[in-house]
Amino acid sequence: MAGKNYRNASAKVNRALEYDLSEAIEKVKEITTTRFDATIDVAMKLGVDPRHADQVVRGTVMLPHGTGKTVSVLVVCKENKADEAREAGADFVGFEEYIEKIQAGRTDVDVVVATPDVMGQLGKVARILGPRGLMPNPKSGTVTMDVAKAVREVKAGKIEFRVDKAGNIHAPVGKVSFDSDKLAGNITSFIKEVVRLKPSAAKGQYLQGITISSTMSPGVKVRKEKFVA
Repeated sequence: MAGKNYRNASAKVNRALEYDLSEAIEKVKEITTTRFDATIDVAMKLGVDPRHADQVVRGTVMLPHGTGKTVSVLVVCKENKADEAREAGADFVGFEEYIEKIQAGRTDVDVVVATPDVMGQLGKVARILGPRGLMPNPKSGTVTMDVAKAVREVKAGKIEFRVDKAGNIHAPVGKVSFDSDKLAGNITSFIKEVVRLKPSAAKGQYLQGITISSTMSPGVKVRKEKFVA
């Protein structure tokens, strides 16, 4: 059974109503009762069938105002790229020793970046990194020789997203403490990128629903027409 705070918050939200984005943001701020700076998340329901490879929606987007989260980055590379990675702000840098640590169960980082020349060895731990969403991928920019750029982008607010089996996409887009305008900017950037990536094989209505919420809060529906136009 939901707690008292959640029930009180739910009573303030009209579940049948879709709010303008600015109104939805203010509503989420109003109903958030956590004592910590809660994360704001966006969930989008898409009209795709991810069982078909040509309808999988995945990509990255730079949030203009960052996520508000301190992101820890591991760069797996050979020594010739190590200094470049450290100077860019990577939290951990190494090669074989970090593959061994991952094999031993250490995955306490948010993003793993790797150079192409180590991907063969990194494949040994793909079964560990993959389910945690940590396996580097060229499509997300995390397999690259330009490790400095990759680290800076991740630190600045670049996020990766992928549709799940039910056709939903989720992403963190900021903190409750953010100014409403900054949250609106981040959310708009994310939604527009997902809309831009509509697969040509997708039939019918692509963007079926948008909901925003904060940690432990009810969801608030967002009017989607402005993003479809």
